[in-house]
Amino acid sequence: MSKPPPTDETVCRNRKAAFRFEILEQVDCGIVLRGTEVKSLRDKNASIEEAYARIEDDELWLIGSHIAAYSFAHAQNHDPLRRRKLLIHAREIRKLRPQVEQKGLTLVPLRIYFKNGKAKCEIALARGKKQYDRRQAERDREARREADEAMYRSRRR
Repeated sequence: MSKPPPTDETVCRNRKAAFRFEILEQVDCGIVLRGTEVKSLRDKNASIEEAYARIEDDELWLIGSHIAAYSFAHAQNHDPLRRRKLLIHAREIRKLRPQVEQKGLTLVPLRIYFKNGKAKCEIALARGKKQYDRRQAERDREARREADEAMYRSRRR
């Protein structure tokens, strides 16, 4: 029997990350969750817009993420803003630590998703963009959009 193809269901994205940061490297890691958090994630009740990751005591933690309380849970519900441990190999943490300690580099979550039934988080090593970098990126995007539109119009004629 052949295995079914792997599933990849995105729960939430950090759309502002590409605008605010220059993405240098990406790493996938697992998330330690409670039962009600998994159920809430399956309902897509999560946000990582203001979240970040930090290395503490050779462990990687997701801080500031919001997973809404599960509506059908009773007294055993979770704290929506609690810190969540990220599961990543020690060698990858050792590789990331000196880079994060450099001035201007940080770990930013890009998305939370389910892969083969397990919750995963995509973390990026990123450098913050300055205001003028953002404006230049917006100008480039606008120029690309205009060029694509002109190409589309020329093909239609």
